[in-house]
Amino acid sequence: MSSIKKILVANRGEIACRIMETAREMNIRTVAVYSDADINSMHVKMADEAVAIGPPPSKDSYLVIEKIIKATLDTGADAIHPGYGFLSENYIFAEACEEAGINFIGPSSESIRNMALKDRAKILMEKAGVPITPGYQGAKQEEEFLSLEADKIGFPVLIKAVAGGGGKGMRKVESKESFLSALESCKREAENSFGNPKVLLEKYIQSPRHIEVQIFGDGQGNVVHMFERDCSVQRRHQKVIEEAPAPGMTVSVRDAMTDAAVKAAKAVNYKGAGTVEFIVDGSQKLHENGFWFMEMNTRLQVEHPVTEMITGLNLIKLQIEIAEGKKLPSQKNITMSGHAIETRIYAEDPFNNFFPSAGKIENFEIPSELSKKEGLRIDTGFQKNDRISIYYDPMIAKMIVHSDNRQDAIKNMVSLISESKIKGIKTNTAFLIRCLLNDDFNYGGVSTHFINENIVTLTSNEYAIDNKVYGLTALFLDSINNKTQTTPFNIKNGWRLNQSFRKKYFFKEGENIIKTEIIEQNQRQSLISVNGLEPFIIFKKEKSNSKYNENALPFFSDWEFKEFQNHISLYRYGEEIIVGKELYQPNSLNNASNAIIAPMPGKIIDMFANEGNKIKEGEPLLVMEAMKMEMTLYAPKDGVIDEIKVQKGALVSDGDILVKLEDN
Repeated sequence: MSSIKKILVANRGEIACRIMETAREMNIRTVAVYSDADINSMHVKMADEAVAIGPPPSKDSYLVIEKIIKATLDTGADAIHPGYGFLSENYIFAEACEEAGINFIGPSSESIRNMALKDRAKILMEKAGVPITPGYQGAKQEEEFLSLEADKIGFPVLIKAVAGGGGKGMRKVESKESFLSALESCKREAENSFGNPKVLLEKYIQSPRHIEVQIFGDGQGNVVHMFERDCSVQRRHQKVIEEAPAPGMTVSVRDAMTDAAVKAAKAVNYKGAGTVEFIVDGSQKLHENGFWFMEMNTRLQVEHPVTEMITGLNLIKLQIEIAEGKKLPSQKNITMSGHAIETRIYAEDPFNNFFPSAGKIENFEIPSELSKKEGLRIDTGFQKNDRISIYYDPMIAKMIVHSDNRQDAIKNMVSLISESKIKGIKTNTAFLIRCLLNDDFNYGGVSTHFINENIVTLTSNEYAIDNKVYGLTALFLDSINNKTQTTPFNIKNGWRLNQSFRKKYFFKEGENIIKTEIIEQNQRQSLISVNGLEPFIIFKKEKSNSKYNENALPFFSDWEFKEFQNHISLYRYGEEIIVGKELYQPNSLNNASNAIIAPMPGKIIDMFANEGNKIKEGEPLLVMEAMKMEMTLYAPKDGVIDEIKVQKGALVSDGDILVKLEDN
């Protein structure tokens, strides 16, 4: 097979940028494709050529096979790299590449077909001697039949879309009573996401860990592995933190698991990069009979960088070389060292039920000393002033660290996240740091229940009402006032002959006014009183015009501040605390007592109530879809529906009134 001269990257975001970066290092030209929403995106700027492929919705652009093939042929590209997601595991797309004479950088269409449908894959794996979980993966899909099969398996069960991936089309069902509604929801999501509503059933493992093995095949029956990754920290079946090697892994279990993964790949004559995922019994120490085949991803994984960090391999380069017909590295030459962790930075608000956050990235800054540090890496497809679209996955970046041991890796990851600045949108950075600092995570070997079991401590907005926050905010406003002064005789920093000086600042909390009083004592410290309570001391040391190091209260030792028209934002460890200014008047319609408001742009996909209906607090009223996620909006209290302002299928904007309510 001849060398590749030009690659069309059939993807967007960070993975498209990463592929282009590697291709450039290999002196291979690249072609980007982009939707109307991505015309100014980083991957478009990085490519040697770029081709527009249609409107923002994926179904009209990135998922249209004919447009991708045409762009490849029109630009003279001789290969396509699909990245992950979109068409990467679509055997029809791989088939179209084969028919057009385009080198598809990935497995054959036959291998994808065999593994992409989870029911077929489980049957193949069982024949190959790979352990599988008990369940049903047959052709019959009638609701009553599947309900009976679930009874036989025993609750709880997992319903999984056979064409699914990335946590989409998956539901855990605790009881027979909730099975049919979960089945309907799962099938609908599967149809919308993958065009295939078929599902399978699996016995739910009570304390599951998610451990996967990276493999590479040459399509000639030869397969090697690159060890394992632990991806157990998940939310709604979406991976959040990944690491390699897996905590608690032993040589004997690793040998058994990697051997099973190699068998799985050989069973489909695999070519290129793939990942064999196992569900693992996390109720005890890892053991050789405590893991079962879950699925095989016939593509590069989002979390592949942790494998690259511990092995020193460039997996994208290896993908391209295998597509060119070059040999696999020998298994004995693939070694690992140290420990690597990856965190996924999402545009979402962990303190508001993880609602996705669309909008402009006002600042995206990594301290220069960190960006140059060995063992630290950031993969992203965004930069300052880019916009997070409602049409695509909300991942902004992946942060990866590699250290000699796991504890150092955790420590370095906390530093990397906390010292990086992403402003203008909500992110999950504070949530990630809380995960990393959690005692159970530090001990290692958490199950996929980790986030749910710790959701209160991981997502509670515990600082927002602390009086010390108001004190620090008052000091920040005071520093702004001081900057406008020009001489020692009119500066408002508390400089007075033989006396302290008092200044007052007012803030809003709901309908309440918060009064703070600064009692300046000297240049190094102030007393702060909030609402007339006993003053507390803050030792202040100005790092810059917008930072205070507050030594007396080390928990608040490194906040940053930014002033907006109606509020002050405080930032620490990626967390944002908003303090309203005195004159700030919240929009009355944003009060949960009289309206349901769209939390972000999206589409109304289901409605459960009519005008005039009496409703109870917590009753589901409608379902929105935004950024590839379904969100159910509930009644905030008992009442009556006065007016429904939207219909099923309507597109809505952030802040739109959806339903007006009135009291009984």
